[in-house]
Amino acid sequence: MATETPIIEVKQLEKRFKQHQALQGITFDVYPGEILCFLGPNGAGKSTTINILSTALRYDQGEIRFEGERIDRNPNRLKRNLGIVPQDIAIYEEISAEANVKFFASLYGLAGRELQRRTDGALAFVGLSERKKEKPKTFSGGMKRRLNIACAIAHEPKVIIMDEPTVGIDPQSRNHILQSIRTLRERGASIIYTTHYMEEVEEISTRIVIIDHGKIIACGTKEQLKERLGEEKLYEVDVEDAGLLQEDELYRIDGVKKVYIHENRIRIATLKGIENLDAIISFLVGKGLKIQNMTSSVASLETVFLKLTGRTLRD
Repeated sequence: MATETPIIEVKQLEKRFKQHQALQGITFDVYPGEILCFLGPNGAGKSTTINILSTALRYDQGEIRFEGERIDRNPNRLKRNLGIVPQDIAIYEEISAEANVKFFASLYGLAGRELQRRTDGALAFVGLSERKKEKPKTFSGGMKRRLNIACAIAHEPKVIIMDEPTVGIDPQSRNHILQSIRTLRERGASIIYTTHYMEEVEEISTRIVIIDHGKIIACGTKEQLKERLGEEKLYEVDVEDAGLLQEDELYRIDGVKKVYIHENRIRIATLKGIENLDAIISFLVGKGLKIQNMTSSVASLETVFLKLTGRTLRD
C-alpha cells in the first residue's frame, strides 16, 4: 500500500478550541479502496478529525490534500467527491425514502434520468427498494441508518466518512451495513470509519489509526498492531474496593508494564516471559483487597488499545 498514491493526505494537522489543543500535529494518509478505521477514547480528537475531513470544521494549521491538491485552494473538489454518514441520523422523516435520496443527490448537481437512476441504485444497494415510497417515520432504527447511507452514496463519492453508523441497531441491520461497506470498498471507494465496537474493526478494517490526546499513537493493520503486544499478556482483576490501591504500587512487581484502574477493575499488562501472577495476587491480598474475579488474555485489538491508551474502547 505504501507504493500507492494516497487519495487523501493529512500532514501536521492542528486544531485548538480556546485553551484546549484538540489536535497536535497529526499526520496520516487515506488510500484508494481501503477501510481506514479511526479508534480513540472519548475526547481523544477523533470527532475533531472527522469533522475537519468532512469540511464541517476548519483547522488551524497543517495541510490536507485530495488527489494531490490542497483542499484549502479548492475545497469544492473534495466536497463533490465526499459522502458523509453522520452519527446522528440526518434524514427527513415526513417525506418518502425516495424523496430523501433524491434531495441529497440533487445537492451534487444530479437531475432528471440520471438522478432517478442513482436514487434507485442507492436504495437497492441498502435493501430499501420495496419501501422507497414510504416515509422514514415508519422505519426501524436500522432501516433509517441504511437510508442515511443511501443518501450519502447516491452521487457515487470516492471517499465516504462513516461516523458510528451502527449505533443502536439490531444485529441483522448491523450485518447488512458491514457487508455494504465491504461492497463499497470492492467498488473502489475509500472509507473512513469510526466505531465503539471493536469486533467491527476486527471484521472490516484494512488499516487502523489509534488517536489519543490529539496525537496519533499507532497506525497499521490489525496484524501489525497486535504484533506490538506480542510479548505481553493482560490480566483483569475485579476487586471489592480498588480505592485501597495506587496504580504506581503495582509497577514494583517484576514484569508489570502497564496498569490502569477503572472503578473496581484493575487491568495489568505484563511481560509474557515472566511468571508474576502469584506475586500480583499476593500483593493485592496484602493490600487488603478482596478479589472477586480474575481473567487473562493474549494479544487482541482490545488489549492493544488498552496498552496504548490505558482504556478500553467503551470506557
